[in-house]
Amino acid sequence: MTDFPYRLVATDLDGTLLRSDESVSRRTRDALAAAAAAGAAHIVVTGRGAPWTRHILDDLGYDGLAVCGQGAQVYDANEHRLLTSVTLDRQLAGVALAKIEAEVGPLHLAASRDGLDGDVLVGPGYAVTGALPSVPFTDAADLWAAPLNKIYIQHPTLGDDELAEAARQAAGGFVTVAMAGAGIVELLPLGLSKATGLSLAARRLGVKAAETIAFGDMPNDIPMFAWASHGVAMANAHEELKAVADEVTASNEEDGIAVVLERLLA
Repeated sequence: MTDFPYRLVATDLDGTLLRSDESVSRRTRDALAAAAAAGAAHIVVTGRGAPWTRHILDDLGYDGLAVCGQGAQVYDANEHRLLTSVTLDRQLAGVALAKIEAEVGPLHLAASRDGLDGDVLVGPGYAVTGALPSVPFTDAADLWAAPLNKIYIQHPTLGDDELAEAARQAAGGFVTVAMAGAGIVELLPLGLSKATGLSLAARRLGVKAAETIAFGDMPNDIPMFAWASHGVAMANAHEELKAVADEVTASNEEDGIAVVLERLLA
C-alpha cells in the first residue's frame, strides 16, 4: 500500500472536481481511486443542495457521504437519504433580506427548499447558472411557504463581491453570507459553512481534520480550508481562496486534483 499522508480527500464540485461540462476526467477518477486504495476516503463537499448533486454522484458511482447545501446537508449516496439537514430560520431570513435591500435596493431572489427532492424556486429577474432544474415563482409568499436551506440573491448592477460584502455588512448578524460561484451569493443559517458539514461527516467516518486534504475554487471553500490540514486551490480559483490556500494546483479543466494526488501517491 502506498504511504498516502491523508485519510480523507475533500473536494468541491463545480470549478474543482467537475470540468465545465460537468464531467470528471478519467485521470482524476483514477487518481481518486488510487488514493482510496491507499486508504483515503473521498468526500464531496458542495454548495449544491442534494437534489442538484445526486445525479452527479450517481454518474460517478459514488457511494460515500457527501456534504451538500454549503454544509446544511449530509447525504448518504449509498442509501440515497439525508442524514442531517439544517434549515434557514425564515423569520430571520426575511429580516436579513429587508436590511440588505434597505442598503442596496431591490434584489432578485431564488431559494432552495429543504429535503432530498426540494425544489429550487426562482423569482423574476434571477439568472440561473447552467441548466439545473428550477421552478419559477412570482408570488413572494411562495418563497416562504416551506422550509428552506438557503436563499440566493442577485443585484441588477452590483457585482458578486460587492453584493456579498454589502450583505455581510447589513445582515451578517442574522445570516451567513457565502459566495459560491459567478452570480451565486447565498444567505445561509447563521454559523453554517462547508466546515461545519464536513466536520460532521468526518466524525461519522472516524477521520480528523489533521488527516484531511481539501480542494476548492471559491470563497465559500475558505472555512473548509481552515478546517482541513491542507487546502489546495485550483488555478481557476477566486483570489480570496488562493490567498489562504496552502498551495495552488492546475485548473479543473487540467486535472488539478489529479496533479496533487499523483504527487502525493508517488
